[in-house]
Amino acid sequence: MSDLRQNKMGTESMTKLVIGMSLPPIFSMFIQAMYNVVDSIFVSKIGMEALTAVSLAFPMQQILVALFVGTGAGTSSIIARRLGSGDMKTANKAASHSIVISILYSFIMVFLGLFFTDFFVSLFTEDPYLQSLTSQYLRIILIFSFSNFIYHAGMSILQSTGNTLTPMLAQLIGAIANIILDPIMIFGLLGFPAMGVRGAAYATVIGQLISLIIIFYVFKKDKSIEIKLRGFKFDKVILKDIFSVSLPAIVMQSLASVMISGLNIILISFSEAAVSVLGIYFKLQSFVFMPVFGMMQAHRAIIGYNFGAKNKERVLGSLKTTLIFSLIIMVLGTLIFQFLTEPMLNLFDSNEEMMKIGINALRIISWTFAPAAVGITISSTFQAFGKGILSLIISFARQLVVLLPAAYALSKIGGLDLFWYSFTISEIAAFLISVPTIIYYLKSTFKYWNNQSL
Repeated sequence: MSDLRQNKMGTESMTKLVIGMSLPPIFSMFIQAMYNVVDSIFVSKIGMEALTAVSLAFPMQQILVALFVGTGAGTSSIIARRLGSGDMKTANKAASHSIVISILYSFIMVFLGLFFTDFFVSLFTEDPYLQSLTSQYLRIILIFSFSNFIYHAGMSILQSTGNTLTPMLAQLIGAIANIILDPIMIFGLLGFPAMGVRGAAYATVIGQLISLIIIFYVFKKDKSIEIKLRGFKFDKVILKDIFSVSLPAIVMQSLASVMISGLNIILISFSEAAVSVLGIYFKLQSFVFMPVFGMMQAHRAIIGYNFGAKNKERVLGSLKTTLIFSLIIMVLGTLIFQFLTEPMLNLFDSNEEMMKIGINALRIISWTFAPAAVGITISSTFQAFGKGILSLIISFARQLVVLLPAAYALSKIGGLDLFWYSFTISEIAAFLISVPTIIYYLKSTFKYWNNQSL
C-alpha cells in the first residue's frame, strides 16, 4: 500500500476523509438498493404470487448476505488494523484467507441449493404454486452464488486499504446490467424466452458475475495489497483474528434471516398481502439503510486504522462524524416514508388490501430509523475494533431478543395495527444497550493506552 493512502486515513481532515471515503460505497449501496426495488417492481408485474415468492426467498438470501458481510467485516477489521500498525505481511495474508473462505462458502451454497431449497420453502407455505415459484428463484440464487461471495470479499479487501472507488464502480456496473437484464429475461424480450421469476434470478447472478470480473481485473493491475492463492495454507492466528469479528458478524447478519422468517410466519397467518408488504418495506428501506451501511464500510476502515495506530482523537473524530452523517440520512429517510408512502407502494402495483396495510406499516416503522443509525454505527465500530461479540450483542437485542417476541405479542393483542410497533420497541432497546456500552469501552481503552505511554 502506498504511503499516501496510509497518510490519508491517519492525517486527513476527518470530515473530508469520511465524506470522501463514504461517497463511493454510499453511491454503490444506493444503486444496489435501486436494483432491489426495480427487481421487485418487475416481479410484481407477473402477479402478487411472484412478489410473495421473492419475499419468502428473502430470508435465505440474507444468509448469503450474512456470510459475505460478516467475513468482509472481519477481513476489513484485521487488514485496517494491521495496516495502521505497519504489518503489511499479515494484511496480505488476511486478504488471501478471505478469498479462500469465500470459495468454500460457494461450495456450501451449491449443496444447499441442490438439495435443501424445497425443504426451506415448505417451512413458509403449503401452497404448491407459491412453493414452486419460490424454489425456482432461490435455487438459481444459491447455486450461482460464487460470484457474489468472491466479489464481496474483493470489495472488502479494497475498502480496508482506503480504496472505496473501485468497489463502487464494480457494483454500479453489475447493478446496471442487472436492471437492464431484468425485463429482458423476465418477460422474454429481444429473443429471450419469458422466464418469470427465474429470469429475475438469472439477471441477478449475471450482474454479480460482471462485478466479479471487474474486481478480478483490478486486483491483477493494483499491487497495493497482494493475494497469493498458489500454495495457500491456512494460518490459525489469522483465522482466529478474522473470525473473532466475522463469526459474531455472521451470526449478527443471520439474525436478520431468522427475524424475517419469524415475521413472515406471523404475518402469513393474517394474509399473503401482509407478507408482501413486509417484503416491499425491506426493499424500500434499503434506499435508506444501504447508504448508511455504505458509510459503515468506510467508517470501519478509518476507525480501524486509527485504532491500530492508537490515535484517540481520530478514533473519536471518526465515530462522531460518521454518527452525525448517519443520523442525517436516517432523518431524511423518515421524512420520505412519512410523506411519500402511497406513491412508493403504488410502484409495486399494490392492491387495496396491500395499500391499507402498507401505509400504516411504513409510517410506523420509519420512526425507528434515527435510533437505528446509532445502533448500526456503534455496532460497526465494535467490529472495527475487533470486538465482534459486543457488536453481536447489540444486533441480537435489535433483531431477535426484543423484536420477535414483541411482534408476536402485539399481533395477538391488537393484530396488524399493533404488530408494526415491535420495530419501535426493538430499536429503543438497542439504543439503550449500545450507547452506555461504547462509552464504557472507549473510556477503558483510552485509559489503557495512556498507562502504556507512561
